[in-house]
Amino acid sequence: MKIAISTDGDFVSPHFGRCPNFTIVEVDNSKIISREVIANPGHHPGFLPEFFDNMGVNCIIAGGAGTRAQALFAEKQIQVIVGVSGRVDDVLEKLLKGELKGGESLCSHDAGKGHGMEKSECEHHGK
Repeated sequence: MKIAISTDGDFVSPHFGRCPNFTIVEVDNSKIISREVIANPGHHPGFLPEFFDNMGVNCIIAGGAGTRAQALFAEKQIQVIVGVSGRVDDVLEKLLKGELKGGESLCSHDAGKGHGMEKSECEHHGK
């Protein structure tokens, strides 16, 4: 399984498309066999689902992602786990133990409206 985690430093980023980096992890038999951090290649409608599908990613993990993005990942048969926060290492530990639980997306935007290249952040719950 190949996983893309939205990251900001050592932490899961609250918004998948607007994170500075992605941590790409390959897991086999509940063990990490490879891990790399890549810069976010850009955010425009439909790009990241295609990008990660071409990389062989099976699952994305983030604090949040818009409903349209989630639907585009689903079309590519890429599992979406949102509502995740904390240190990337802790999230990976939970994932490997089968204890990672997703939840409600931490981003509160309407189907991606206003999240073009000109927008630098989303309106997260609680702000």
